Amino acid sequence: MQALMYEPEIWRQQAACARLGVPTGVFFSDDLGDIAQAKLICADCPVMESCLEGAIRRGEPWGVWGAQLFRNGHILTSKRRRGRPSKVPRPEDQVLMVPIPMRLQRELLSA
Repeated sequence: MQALMYEPEIWRQQAACARLGVPTGVFFSDDLGDIAQAKLICADCPVMESCLEGAIRRGEPWGVWGAQLFRNGHILTSKRRRGRPSKVPRPEDQVLMVPIPMRLQRELLSA
């Protein structure tokens, strides 16, 4: 069986995560601190929209792509720690919310 081939994604060379040399594990961690760090890096990335669009198109199973958290191929709107929620939200549990560009929102709705 032949593996699926995608056209080279040239935008990856301009990605903030590639330029900064951020460990890949930060983008594929379940730790809220790592997820927050990954989203902060993505929020200032010049190719954030291209990254998110590619992740949607590929149906990425998990990780932070284009400042959005994916699980099972879907974008999660929030993530919390394991166990019982705290009555008082912890500052370290606050994860940056980056809006999905309108053009991609329409694409998600049509999928």
